[in-house]
Amino acid sequence: MNVTNRLKRLRNHYRLVIMNEDSFEEVVKFKLTRLSVYIAMSSLFILLISLTTALIIFTPLKYYLPGVGYGNAKQIKEYRILKLRTDSMERALMHNQAYLSDIQKVLKGQIVKLDTNKLILPHTENAED
Repeated sequence: MNVTNRLKRLRNHYRLVIMNEDSFEEVVKFKLTRLSVYIAMSSLFILLISLTTALIIFTPLKYYLPGVGYGNAKQIKEYRILKLRTDSMERALMHNQAYLSDIQKVLKGQIVKLDTNKLILPHTENAED
């Protein structure tokens, strides 16, 4: 097929008729060419892509996409530092609470006497391996 033959096929006119099946009445009719259908579908495709992109960029939906919307490198670094700080503060708080509960037991006279013969040190347990 040569180029002029293809252009003629794109410009041939077609009629799309939507009819009522019961009465055979024409409800809607369109005069179309292959070129107009191609242009309409391409425009619709580009419009949908543009709307989807705009929806993701300009709304909070971007925060639900992996790898997008988490901020820049500086914010990520600050987040990691804050996470480390909160973890260390949490550990320190747990140690302080354990220390205070032990002091309260001592002051109330609830001292638990440990049998030192039953204590096994972790490094002596693996020494035989």
